[in-house]
Amino acid sequence: MRERPILFSAPMVRAILAGQKTQTRRAVKWRGVDAGLNLQFSGLRAIRDRAGLWALESDTRTSRETRCDLTPCPYGQPGDRLWVREAFAEEYDYCDHPEMPGAPTEHFHFGWHYRADGQPNRDDLEGFLSAWKPSIHMPRAVSRITLEITGVRVERLHAISEADSRAEGAVQHPDGPWHAFRSLWTLVNGAESWDANPWVWVVEFKRLEA
Repeated sequence: MRERPILFSAPMVRAILAGQKTQTRRAVKWRGVDAGLNLQFSGLRAIRDRAGLWALESDTRTSRETRCDLTPCPYGQPGDRLWVREAFAEEYDYCDHPEMPGAPTEHFHFGWHYRADGQPNRDDLEGFLSAWKPSIHMPRAVSRITLEITGVRVERLHAISEADSRAEGAVQHPDGPWHAFRSLWTLVNGAESWDANPWVWVVEFKRLEA
């Protein structure tokens, strides 16, 4: 069992905490892709070997041909764990020593706050709240969410079903979960990324209770 960090936005953190999000999709970066290969070619398919590595292959006139090097999922395999990085801030205060003029000011740590929970009320704070820090800077010790990977597969982005769209935590759209997921992907990755219909890792997970 290995453990790796993974970034999630505040809305996705809230969906995980609410039990609404049990999947995430991330673009695949294939290793050693054949020169000139069009990744949009409809004849390509993703295959998995016994070690959990993935590659692309296509049919020739007489057999099948692998079109890239075997590629591991960077997020892990079933049984591995992911610790969630999210935007956070520290609650703290400083204290001088009246009996020791010139002594260094002491820093008192009261706790951590998470952007996904919203801005805390001033009356709820014992001290001061630092500026919000981006999720990429969160250390392991501050993370409050640990996930266990339950499944990994590769598919085209547009292949997502209505049920999987709900599992992505995308449900708020008048035309249904699939369109909600499309809007979410476009917001994060850009319309051109959606139109490209890339190959994506589909990582399924469950949240582990603290």
